[in-house]
Formats: sequence, C-alpha cells, structure tokens
Amino acid sequence: MNEEVINELEINEEENIEVGPTYEDLKKAANRSSDWRVRLNAVEELAQLDNKQVIDVLTRMATSDPVYQVQEAAYLKLKELGEDVPAPAKNKGELFKGLTKILVRIKKSLPADHTYEDFKEKLKKMRVDIYDTYEGDKGDDFDKWLEGVWASLSKK
Repeated sequence: MNEEVINELEINEEENIEVGPTYEDLKKAANRSSDWRVRLNAVEELAQLDNKQVIDVLTRMATSDPVYQVQEAAYLKLKELGEDVPAPAKNKGELFKGLTKILVRIKKSLPADHTYEDFKEKLKKMRVDIYDTYEGDKGDDFDKWLEGVWASLSKK
C-alpha cells in the first residue's frame, strides 16, 4: 500500500472512535421536557461524570423533575456520589396546573364522535409535555388512567 492510502486509513479509524456524550449534551438531555426516558438516561450518564455541575443538575432533577421515576433515579445517584439530599416525595396531585381545562379544550377540538385513540393522539401532538410526563408517572397504568379521564370529560 502506498503512504497516502495508509494515512487515509489512519484518519478513517480515528473518525470512527466513539466519544461519550459531553456534559453540555447531558445537561440538555436532562432539561428535555418532552421525553422522560431521555431525562432518566441523562441521570445515569451524568452520574458517570465527576464534577460539581453534575451534582447541581442531579439535585435539580431530584427535587423538581415532574416524573417521580426520574426524581428517584437522580436521588439515588446523588446518594451514591455521597451527597446528603432528602428523598423525593411522590406527587399525588395534578402534575400540571389546569390539567382538566387543557384536556377539555383538546377534547372539544375533536369531532363529537371521536374515539379515545383520537383523543390520545391529539393530546400527544398538542401537548407532548403533558403526555410524556403522565406516561412516565403512571407507567403501565397510563392508558387506563387517560381513558378514564377522557370518559369523565364526556360528562362535563
């Protein structure tokens, strides 16, 4: 092989080296309101970095993330890192102020004979933040909960 081809191969090998996510990338992921799974993954990745800024981000997530699962994961990582933080409390009320009003507006924007699936899709398109937060909060019971809420809105 000539020297030019060898140099090109070395450059290509260097380009294929995977670099882990940076702190800034993880901070953006931790603030992504439309995907609780991304935030949960960011907690895991952030805990691998060793700096004060990570503690600040994880502390914020442990105290104010709308999805309890993310709060709990951040809390556990902080404990592993030796931080003395209070355990998050599970929020039992509405996670979004005026949720019923928002859902009524979405329901009224649909035809009178719409289905639950129509409502669910419209909610996901119009308010992915609400959809995602409650999906994370309710887990496997999300569809059952949302269908119950949808049915109760019919009577209003």
